[in-house]
Amino acid sequence: MIPAFLAPFQSEIEKRKLDTIKIKATPLANGEKLAITQSKFLGQPYLPVGMDYPKGTDGKPLIMLAQINFAEAPALENYPAEGILQLFVHPTKWDEMKDYKVLFHEAVTDNFQTNFGFLKPNLFDESPIECEHKLEFRKETEYGSVCDFRFDVTFGGKSYDDYQETLPQAEMEELENLFYITGHKIGGYASFTQEDPRSNDDKSKDDVLLLQVDSDRKIMFGDSGVANVFINIEDLKNKRFDKAYFNWDCC
Repeated sequence: MIPAFLAPFQSEIEKRKLDTIKIKATPLANGEKLAITQSKFLGQPYLPVGMDYPKGTDGKPLIMLAQINFAEAPALENYPAEGILQLFVHPTKWDEMKDYKVLFHEAVTDNFQTNFGFLKPNLFDESPIECEHKLEFRKETEYGSVCDFRFDVTFGGKSYDDYQETLPQAEMEELENLFYITGHKIGGYASFTQEDPRSNDDKSKDDVLLLQVDSDRKIMFGDSGVANVFINIEDLKNKRFDKAYFNWDCC
């Protein structure tokens, strides 16, 4: 909801609204595991029988940071209504943003792999996600993010920062809650601790947020950082998820 004090700017703010799927991630207790096809952070991946397990350029198994079963989430325009999306990263060099894979399984069947004994516990020692997480989804509306390169809202000719300085404390906080968006999500506006990597690359101006995983109780990207997966809007519509790319930054 747009706060009442922003009524003079409401029409401009409304033009920028985007739906998003917010994700609540709950760490599992030791020994607890989710079903293979369930949405999760970390844990065992859904892989059809006969498919090779994803490996890095050095031949090491990658680790699955995130798995989204779209059938478990609310519908979101341009995003799949079903199928499983996965992000795999290198176990020790994930921070280099070079050795990773984004997979999408459009058809989800009961004929999947269950033997992952080769994924030894020490493979996850440097994972930014400490343990398996259960995911819950809810659909929300966003009106912009000051971190996102598309943010161009002005307030009576004032920039976001200049306008915020004119407000009393309570309204400053409401403004920040509206436009400084963090947390795990699918779609919507992205957040960063540094800058939007799309801002200086004309080729990525049409790239949208596919998935965001933020630092949390049992998740830490560097120093309280955030990870994003982006994809060109046309690639998203056509389910060309091999074109998606991984990004992260921290304080």
